[in-house]
Amino acid sequence: MRDVGLERAEDDFVWAHAAAGEFMIVSKDDDFLPRSLVRGPPPKVLWVRVGNCTPADVEALLRSRNADILAFAADQVEALLALSRR
Repeated sequence: MRDVGLERAEDDFVWAHAAAGEFMIVSKDDDFLPRSLVRGPPPKVLWVRVGNCTPADVEALLRSRNADILAFAADQVEALLALSRR
């Protein structure tokens, strides 16, 4: 978000920006969860449910679930994917 000037943007603005650009929102917070369930995609929301961890832990989770993330991205109906450590 910092790369596009959204690090301090309100959630509504982030949502609109992601929807317009067909981006996926990836977040550890559950802020976008209700919105994704009510509004549906776009944008899609990838909810990373790992609690306190390092960026390397998040990266490892995303890499280990790459196939699931790609399938979610290709699905035209699903709005939310929650990932957690198994």
